[in-house]
Amino acid sequence: MDTRRMERLGLDTSVIGMGCWQIGGSWGEVPESDALATLHAAADAGVTFFDTADVYGNGRSEQLVGRFRRERPAGSVFVATKMGRRADPHVAGAYTLDNFRAWNDRSRANLGMDTLDLVQLHCPPSPVFTTQATYDALDTMVAEGRMRAYGVSVERCDEALAAIERPNVASVQIILNAFRLKLLEEVLPAAVAAGVGIIARVPLASGLLSGRYTADTEFAVDDHRSYNREGASFDKGETFSGVPYDVGIAAAQEFAGLVPEGVTPAQFALRWIVDTPGVSVVIPGARNAEQARANAAAGSLPPLSASQRDAVAALYDRRIREHVHASW
Repeated sequence: MDTRRMERLGLDTSVIGMGCWQIGGSWGEVPESDALATLHAAADAGVTFFDTADVYGNGRSEQLVGRFRRERPAGSVFVATKMGRRADPHVAGAYTLDNFRAWNDRSRANLGMDTLDLVQLHCPPSPVFTTQATYDALDTMVAEGRMRAYGVSVERCDEALAAIERPNVASVQIILNAFRLKLLEEVLPAAVAAGVGIIARVPLASGLLSGRYTADTEFAVDDHRSYNREGASFDKGETFSGVPYDVGIAAAQEFAGLVPEGVTPAQFALRWIVDTPGVSVVIPGARNAEQARANAAAGSLPPLSASQRDAVAALYDRRIREHVHASW
């Protein structure tokens, strides 16, 4: 497994991490035994970075990650969690020090950690990113020993750029995959210049880039790929990267044609992200141990060639750009 430095965190992380939304909820049910086996399979394959959130399964994901962490050798697992989506209503005014402390207390209990490794604001309303009080409160949380560092998870490139300007923001989590390329223009160069880590989420466009789905694929009613295609529950960019499903299926079929022999479309998609300058770690989800191992294997594949990257860019321009580029 290749590793990469996150400068502001002072952390060397595996380039392939694991996103733990799937083991919490909103992707159909994953039994506890399967979830733990998936986490351990990822770690056994060299994954060191695990990303969760307090709202995934209403705390279930954090609890499972905490249990898993206690079962691994000390210091071998880095846990990033997120806070803010518990606010009801989810408005900028809810992002206060008192609420941060309450959310943080809950996450520390779920994870069984006195000091959290990394806490990210979980896609807050845009004004939060330009409010000084937000960062003052986060600095206070670090000073109180509640967390080692903080970052942000964002929907939009302008939100990422606003956060990168802040001196103590350690990381920005943002959607990046072969169907979402806008952040290559400004966000990634700015992050490199500032030493801010980039955590790439939704790397397979909610599974589209795995090549496993067709126009007739049906998803469970409790799977966000059924109920959130138009953003009914949260930003629609989180579901299939905001690409209309029929467009995404056709583009994914063409994408699969670019994949070399012996590599799966998912691994090719992950390696494309790993090879993108400025990316620190990519966090695919997994529902079982086999998926976790396959994802991790992308971290040791050879880099993509220039012609392969050019082909991905051309596919994006031809099929995807008009649907997503102006929106996020």
